Parts: sequence; structure tokens; C-alpha cells
Amino acid sequence: MRFRTRAFLLCFIPFALLLAGSFWATQKLVQTTVQDGLRSSLRENQLSIARLRSRTDLQNSRFLRVVGENAALKAGLQLLQSNPTSPSAKETVEDQLRELCVQMGFDYLAVSDPEGTALAAVIRTDAGVTPLSPLPERSTQRGLTMQGDTVYQIASVPIDQAEENIAELSVGERFNLSEFNTPAVLLGEGKVLKSSIPGIPLSEIETALKACHSQDECDVRLGGQGYMSLPLQISFGDGYAVRSLQNVDAASGPVQSVLNRLFLSASIGVILVALLFSVLSSQNIVEPITAMISHLQRSESTGLLPEFTGDLSPIREIRELTSSFNRAAGAIREARQSLQRAYLEFVGSLASALDARDRYTSGHSGRVSELSCATAMALGVSGDELNDIRIGALLHDIGKIGISDIVLQKPGKLTAEEFAIVKQHPEIGRRILEGVQGFAAYLPAVELHHENWDGTGYPRGESGETTPLAARIIHVSDAYDAMTTDRPYRDGMTHDEAIAILRRFAGSQFDPRVVDAFVKIAAGFESPDRKGLRALEYAIAGKT
Repeated sequence: MRFRTRAFLLCFIPFALLLAGSFWATQKLVQTTVQDGLRSSLRENQLSIARLRSRTDLQNSRFLRVVGENAALKAGLQLLQSNPTSPSAKETVEDQLRELCVQMGFDYLAVSDPEGTALAAVIRTDAGVTPLSPLPERSTQRGLTMQGDTVYQIASVPIDQAEENIAELSVGERFNLSEFNTPAVLLGEGKVLKSSIPGIPLSEIETALKACHSQDECDVRLGGQGYMSLPLQISFGDGYAVRSLQNVDAASGPVQSVLNRLFLSASIGVILVALLFSVLSSQNIVEPITAMISHLQRSESTGLLPEFTGDLSPIREIRELTSSFNRAAGAIREARQSLQRAYLEFVGSLASALDARDRYTSGHSGRVSELSCATAMALGVSGDELNDIRIGALLHDIGKIGISDIVLQKPGKLTAEEFAIVKQHPEIGRRILEGVQGFAAYLPAVELHHENWDGTGYPRGESGETTPLAARIIHVSDAYDAMTTDRPYRDGMTHDEAIAILRRFAGSQFDPRVVDAFVKIAAGFESPDRKGLRALEYAIAGKT
């Protein structure tokens, strides 16, 4: 890599990181500044509202004391207290309350005895001022109360007669969130009762505010936007609270938009500069690397690491890379060849060790391997799959290593118990080979070469094409060689007899398609002697 490219990378990468970091830090700073400004504004607004309410409460208390001295109301209350069950006495008090509501513009008026039990009450509705029925058990004397869907803000004053408290007068007006110059919500016992935020359901607001503690500032998301929420430091009675909400995203949006445009312009400039440097540096670095990648991709078809010839690049580091790669490729190729030779010798040794246990089965594994390969080629199998069948057939009876010689070399017919022992050799073979790395491809041939087409075989009872093709091919080749080979308890069959048996059991014990292919390649093959095997080897090699 030349100095120009290295200098470009050393300059561009830190600058890109600095640009991204600056953009992120600036956005965070803007958000923090906006939030601090909103927080200060909300707190100042709360203080103004609190001072205004203090002055209003003071004026209202003076006004309410005047109302509480109403002689007609006092007379009505004395009549009601002396006849608490009299409807006419209650109507008299309600008439006095209705008159006060009309004259004073109140929305709610109620009187209660000194213990707080409601005696009478009226409210203003669309139909006018009407008595409240039924009366609440306890009359609210300060804070908020809710009648139906309407929330009232209540203040009260004692009604005295001759220095004796005879009742409490509660005066209320409808509570309206529009008096706050910021969006707000009214909560009662944790539920959102009213909201001045347009377009957002109360249920969504209530869900968002559940994460906020009653006296804490918190950030919530409503309608996909971020809001800051602060509790209003004014008492509204037990269970009621007001929280102000300010849209942080809307407040910071204009500044964010300006910043986005600014950084977009800067990013476009950086990209143009990066493209310019990339074009200038591509001739020195991109083309040699592309040539190397193309050369390596061609190795996928061979499975061998290639060697690079010539100088791909004048860059010293790339030349050293190709030289080191060539040395590594040569070492890997030699190691692979040595491993392949050792692997083949090992497989051959296993097959020879197995056949050496019994002079009657000497050469059986090799013959089955050759027959299986010829059959597979007749079926169109080639490449790695053909090689897997060849080695799998060599190892198909490896599990017999775990079977006692007393059973394997018994001169007479096996008993049912002895045959059950012999039937274990496919599973024994699988257990032997599955612990050897690189033998996984041969496990189906070793374990399943005694499975029948109709599912009556062993060890799994698989049927049809659920059994791998390699195992079905080896099954036919193994049966043919076993039938045409002399055994202590019988003479070997002739070629024609063995072929007739294969045809008879095609479709039940053997795969019919495999049997047809086997019969075609075995035409003219009279016996598994040395001459016949040589002819078969020529057939496998494609020389006949």
C-alpha cells in the first residue's frame, strides 16, 4: 500500500469519526439545552400559577365569608337542622343555594353539617341550576371533586350563628385545564381524568405516566414524540394532581432540522473527497487485491490453494503477501497429499484386517467395493459421491470386528440368538467410525447396508428411498458376493443363480433400480474370481 493511500486512510477515518461524534454530541447538547430551557420555563410557570392562586384564594376567602353571612341561607339551614327529614326544609335550602349560584355565577354550591355530612347541594348544568341528587356521603370542603364527568374546584367557609358553627358552605367552579399556558393533565387516584393535549387518547397518556412518580420530573413518549412532564406544586386535595407536559421534540425540532441540513452538507463534501481519493488509490491497491480474489475464487472448483505467478502489484506489502501465500499453499498441498495417502492406506488396512479373520470371506470387502462402484457409475454417480461409495463399501462390514470369532466362523447354520448377534455389526461399525474425524460420509453405508426396500431390514427398518443410495447399492453388491462365495456350510452359487435371486427379491429386499443397474454391469461376469474382477475393474475405469 502506497503512502498516498495510507495517508488518506489516516486522515479520512479520524475525520469521519470526529464528524460523526460531533454530530452526535451536538444533538445531545441541543436536546439537553432545550430540556433545561423547558424545565426552567415550566417551573417558572408553576410558580406564577401558584402565586396567582394564592392571591385568588385570599380574595375568594374574603368573598366567601360575605356569602356565608347570608341571613336567608342561615335561616333555611336552621329550619333544615330542626327538621332534617322535612322535604320542604331541604327545598328551602336548595332554593337559597340556587339563588346564590345564579347571582354569584357559581357552578357548584353545597352545605354540610359541622361533621361534614352533606345536607343539600346544587350544580349548574346546561338546563340551569338544579339540585344535586343523590348527595355524596361526605361534602368536599377543599380541593377538587368530581360529579359525573365534571370536575369542580372547591373552597369552603364556615357558617356561624351566634358564634356557633352550624354548617359549612362549599363553593365550586368548573376546573379547566385551559387556564394553564402549557399542556397539562389531571389525575385522580393515578387515572387520567382530563387532558389538554389534543389528539392523544387518555389511555395512552395514563400508560405513559405510570412510569412517573408523583413528585418527580420524568420523560415520556406520546404519539411517537418525546414529552417532559413535571408535577404542579399545588395541592388539589387527596388523590388529585396536575402534571404539565411539554413536547421536547417539537421544541427542539427547528434546531435539529438546521443541524441536519448543516451536517448533511458536510457529509456530502466528505463523501466527495473520499470518492476522489478512492479513485486515485484504486489503481495501486484495488486492482491487485481484485486479481488475488479472482485467483482464489477459481480454487473453489479444485479445493486447492493456488500459487500466484508474476508480480501482482508494485506495492511491497502485497508482494510479500503473495509470496507468503505461495509458500503456505505449497506446504498445504504436500500435507494434503500425505494425508490422502495415509488415509487410503488406513482404509485398506482396516478392510484387510477384517477379511483376514476368515479365509472364506478373504477379499470380500474389495469385491463389494468394486461391484458397488461399477453399479453407482451405471446409475450416473460420479465425483465425491462415487468415492464415498467406494470407501463406504470397503468399510461396510467393519463392525464385524466386534463380533466373536465363535459366531462368525461357525461351520454350521447360525441359531436365532447367534444371528441376532451378527445383526449388531452395522451399529457396531457406526460406533467405531463416528469417532474418527473425516469418516462421517461413510456412516450411512456402514450402518444401513442391510436395510430392505420394503422396510423389513435392520437396524432401523427404513424403507424405499429413505435409505441412502450408497447403502442400497452396497446391499445388492454385498448380497451378490455373499451368494457366489463358498462358505463352510454351503458352496457358492453360480452367477446366474445369484442374479435370479436378486431379480426375484427386487422390490421387496432390494431397490429395483439398483438391481437393474447391477445386472447390466454384471452381464458376462460369471464368477468373482481374479479374471472376473479384472474385467470389472476395466469396466469401472471406463475401458470397456
